[in-house]
Amino acid sequence: MTAVTKALRGRMVHITSTRPLGWEYLDDGVLILTDGKVSDLRPAQQLEQAGFDLTTCESLADGLLLPGFIDTHVHSPQIDVIGSYGEQLLDWLNRYTFPAEIRFADEAYAETAAADFLDGLLRAGTTTAAVYVTSHKSATEKLFQAAYDRGMRLIAGKVLMDQNAPDELLDSAGNGIEDSRELIEQWHGRGRLGYAITPRFAGSSTSAQLSAAGRLHRDYPDTWVQTHLSENHSEIEWVRGLHPESDHYLGIYDDHGLLTPKSIFGHCLHLSDEEVLRMADAGGKVAFCPSSNLFLGSGLLDIDRYIDQGIDIGLATDVGAGTSLSMLRTMADAYKVCQLQGRSLSPMEALSLATLAAAETLGLASQIGNFEKGKEADLVLLEPVPNSLLARRIGQVSDIEEELFLYLTLGDESVVSKTLVAGNTAWESH
Repeated sequence: MTAVTKALRGRMVHITSTRPLGWEYLDDGVLILTDGKVSDLRPAQQLEQAGFDLTTCESLADGLLLPGFIDTHVHSPQIDVIGSYGEQLLDWLNRYTFPAEIRFADEAYAETAAADFLDGLLRAGTTTAAVYVTSHKSATEKLFQAAYDRGMRLIAGKVLMDQNAPDELLDSAGNGIEDSRELIEQWHGRGRLGYAITPRFAGSSTSAQLSAAGRLHRDYPDTWVQTHLSENHSEIEWVRGLHPESDHYLGIYDDHGLLTPKSIFGHCLHLSDEEVLRMADAGGKVAFCPSSNLFLGSGLLDIDRYIDQGIDIGLATDVGAGTSLSMLRTMADAYKVCQLQGRSLSPMEALSLATLAAAETLGLASQIGNFEKGKEADLVLLEPVPNSLLARRIGQVSDIEEELFLYLTLGDESVVSKTLVAGNTAWESH
C-alpha cells in the first residue's frame, strides 16, 4: 500500500520534555506526516538543503501549529448543564447534573448529544479526552461509535453508581460491572479507543460496587480507572461518613483496588499529606480542573505539591461545571488559580499541561502529546480572528512565549483555524 504523506510548513511549537520542562519553536518549520503519524520535523531551510521540494508543502500562513489538546477529565452529557447558576458541588449534581443525565436513556438523544460533544471538542482543538458518560450502557456505546467514526483517540467509560442518585440513573454492583465488562470487550483497543472503569465517586458507589470495579480492573489491567477525589469540603465529610472503614478519602479507592498507575483522579484539592504521599507511591494521576473549581467555589489546586512528589498532572475542562470545552480558556483559568497562590504559571508550562504532561497523565505519551517522530499526528492550528483585540496584541509581541500567553489569555474556540486527527482535517473554520 502506498504511504500517504503530507508536509505542513509554517510556525510551530511543542513541548519536548516535562521534567525538566523543554520546548521547541520553529519560525519556519516543516512537519512531515506519513500515514497519520509524524515522520519528520525540521527547519524548512535545512530540509531544502537536503533536497526536499518545499513547494509541495501546505502553507500554514500566519497560523501557529501545536499538538492537539488533551482533556484529562470531562463529562460528555454535561454540555446540557454548562453555565448553570448558583450551586456548589453536591447541590449542583442534584439540581442540574442528574436530571440532565436521565435524558440519555433515550438512544436517539444520546446519539445526537455524543456527536455534538465530540464536534465541540474538535472545534476547540481538543483531539483526545478522558470522558465520563452516564450510567447508561447505550449512551456509552453511542459515544464510542461517534469517536470511532471520527478517528479520535478517546478514553471513556460508563459511570458506575448504585447509591445516592435518582432511581433512573442507578445501576447495581452486579449489572453495572457486567455492562462495563461488555463495553470493554467491545470497545477497548478498537481503533484509537480505550476504556476507563468509572465509578463516579465514592459517594455514589457502595463498597460492594467499588470492590467489583477493582476486580474488573484486575481482570483488564490495561484499562484506566477514572473518578473524583476530594473536590469539596462538604463532599469529603459526607463520603468519609459513607465509608468509615477507610483511613481517608483516597484510602477508599486504595482499599478497593482502584489506586494504580492507570488511575486518574479529578480535582484532588484538599488531600492530606498522607494521601499525597500514598498517591505518589502508587502512581496515581491528577486531573487539574481549574475552571470548574473556580465556578463551583471548590478551592485552588496547589500544583507544585504534586509535581514535587513526581505525580503526573494533566489539565481538564471538567465540563459542565467547567464553563468551556476550550483548553485555551482552561489554561487561562489555570494561570489565575496559580496567581491566587503567588505562583506564576508560564505559558509553556500551561501548554505542557494541555499536551505532553496530559499525555503522560493518561499514559499515552508514546503515542501523542508533541511532534516527536512516530507519534500520531493530532494537531491544532491557531490563528487570531482578523481585526480582533488578540490580533492587535499578537502584532506587538517579541517572542513565542509572549504570543502563546496571549492565545491562552485572550483565546478560545474562535482562534482554532483547523484541527487534524491522525493527519486528517477533522475541523476547519473556513
